[in-house]
Amino acid sequence: METELKDENTERSKPCPQKSQPEVAPDDASTMDDLPLLKSDSNRMATENIQELEKKFAAFVRNDVYGTMGRGELQLAKKALLGFALVTLLPIRVMLAMIILFFYYAICRICTLFSAPNRDVEKEQEDFAHMGGWSRAVIVRSGRFLSRVMLFVFGFYWIRETYGILEQPKDKSFSQNEGKNQSGKPERPGAIISNHVSYLDILCHMSSCFPSFVAKWPNFLLLVSSGVVTERVREANQNTSAPMMMLFPEGTTTNGDFLLPFKTGAFLAGTPVLPVILRYPYQRFSPAWDSISGVRHVIFLLCQFINYIEVKRLPVYYPSQEEKDNPKLYAYNVRWLMAREGDLVMSDIGLAEKRVYHAALNGNNSLPSILHQKDD
Repeated sequence: METELKDENTERSKPCPQKSQPEVAPDDASTMDDLPLLKSDSNRMATENIQELEKKFAAFVRNDVYGTMGRGELQLAKKALLGFALVTLLPIRVMLAMIILFFYYAICRICTLFSAPNRDVEKEQEDFAHMGGWSRAVIVRSGRFLSRVMLFVFGFYWIRETYGILEQPKDKSFSQNEGKNQSGKPERPGAIISNHVSYLDILCHMSSCFPSFVAKWPNFLLLVSSGVVTERVREANQNTSAPMMMLFPEGTTTNGDFLLPFKTGAFLAGTPVLPVILRYPYQRFSPAWDSISGVRHVIFLLCQFINYIEVKRLPVYYPSQEEKDNPKLYAYNVRWLMAREGDLVMSDIGLAEKRVYHAALNGNNSLPSILHQKDD
């Protein structure tokens, strides 16, 4: 889907269609933090443009006291509180976080010192994910514990967890059929499916079950190979000693109130999945990583005295035969279920629109168009 960003005069006189989204080349998003906030000839034009953007890109809009991109004006009392935290709380938390990271690195090095990892000759990578014995037990248990300690250091002193109990729906397309393996026991889920709000999501999931991740982070974008994901998901489903996969099928982060379309990579294997919904209640600063730079996010997060996480775990979703044959249907049904149980709004925008929003906020009003491809 290819879209255009109309000029400022057209936008002021004629509203854009809701489904028409502007687009921007990926290179523009990488320099967003160095550019000023939405250049225009007048403050009125800037306000109108921002309001129009926020309607179209609601899933990425920040609604906390720090405002758009975390650059909003603060009251004098809030500035004083932020300044006090900058010189007291921030350095203490940074120091403790570095100690935790170094300590866990030392544990991993000791546990793998005499281990021979599986090697992927083609990718020239070492794979310790299939380790066994005492070394894996130490790495997993210490990893879970230290992940929770890290969250505590960041101000998440308690995590509220709830468990959803689903009623059998009348609509067969959303039914959860009891999956049985050859031994007659319920099938083990091959993947954990979660909405994506912040990089803190990873720490939260690691502290609870320490799942396996297949991902890399070039330019802060999550790229996952569907073939590798399918293989790992099937392995976790069939082998109880293999770690479950942790996947964020939205492909990017939101402000926590919306659920973007799911990529199908996690559902190609046709195995059961475990849906998990994360929420970050806040009073001043929202931990969501949406339209704010990484540096600002870390500073504001560590300067906030108390942060909150709410985790809602849904029952294992067993796909029907129709869903196994149609991964897109499977992905949509799980997404629909998570949106309903988590009180989230389903949005049809994605990563390409997020780049457009970021570029527009940074004053790029002559955005080149790119082909918006939905990568399943």
